[in-house]
Amino acid sequence: MRYSAGVLVYRRRPEIEVLLGHMGGPLWARKDDGAWSIPKGEYEPDEEQPRAAAAREFTEELGLPVPAGEWVPLGEVRYSSGRKQVVVWAVEGDLDTARVVPGTFEMEWPPRSGRLQQFPEIDRAEWFDPETARAKLSAGQRPLIDRLVAALSAD
Repeated sequence: MRYSAGVLVYRRRPEIEVLLGHMGGPLWARKDDGAWSIPKGEYEPDEEQPRAAAAREFTEELGLPVPAGEWVPLGEVRYSSGRKQVVVWAVEGDLDTARVVPGTFEMEWPPRSGRLQQFPEIDRAEWFDPETARAKLSAGQRPLIDRLVAALSAD
């Protein structure tokens, strides 16, 4: 089992919007629906607290710190493959997507070429209303949008 932790930043204008990142690299370049993600990353549960990992990975993926504010737990989701579990918190904030400076990762590209290339972890970040966000997100993360909307409507 692999473990990831993330932060879903949201704002109210006056309607709720969430900040998502489009997954970087050549495998996602021509995809849109299902190719966006909550900023998150993997951690080793025996070495690190999930919340600390969520903050670190948010900064690594976007090049910006998590906005100051209350961390609202949205709980965990497990991907349908059963091999990955993601825990997410929501934090209210209004980040300027033009300020995003994504981290990079390295992979062999083209496949079997023996050449390693660097790609951005996310190639862009954008704000979406909850309905649009559900379509943009990978299927395993969609329930987190519903949990955020439910938590905010309970306020």
